[in-house]
Amino acid sequence: MDDLIRKVLAKLHIELSESRETAFIQFIKFGIVGVSNTLLSYALNVAALLALSPLKLSWDYYLANVIAFVISVAWSFFWNNKYVFKTREGEKRNIPLALLKTYASYAFTGLLLANVLAYVWVDLLGISKFIAPLLTLVISVPVNFFLNKLWAFK
Repeated sequence: MDDLIRKVLAKLHIELSESRETAFIQFIKFGIVGVSNTLLSYALNVAALLALSPLKLSWDYYLANVIAFVISVAWSFFWNNKYVFKTREGEKRNIPLALLKTYASYAFTGLLLANVLAYVWVDLLGISKFIAPLLTLVISVPVNFFLNKLWAFK
């Protein structure tokens, strides 16, 4: 994947210093993981809403957010650890601590912020509870990148 990104940069006549190229490649790979995580999170949210709908709960979209959060953060951590924020030769990562930081990072945006925004979108603005998670992701995804890069996988 790294070579493919380098070839695209070369075709576009974009020259970056080695450190900027490394950071750019990392950002692109984080974006790929992020897209898969976003799709998974949305699918889980919809699946949870559909599974919970027979219960006729007025707060079903909050519970759907929690279910999507727990599963999608584990997915994101696995791929970011393996594919995006790799350790260098001879370096070791404290996996339980990195996982805890990842959940804390995503808890802020993927759980706390998502539920606050769900309240705003659905209860205050009357937006469909099936569209609300998409609006939330537009805000939470960029924030998650910085929290992961600068803290969780640091």
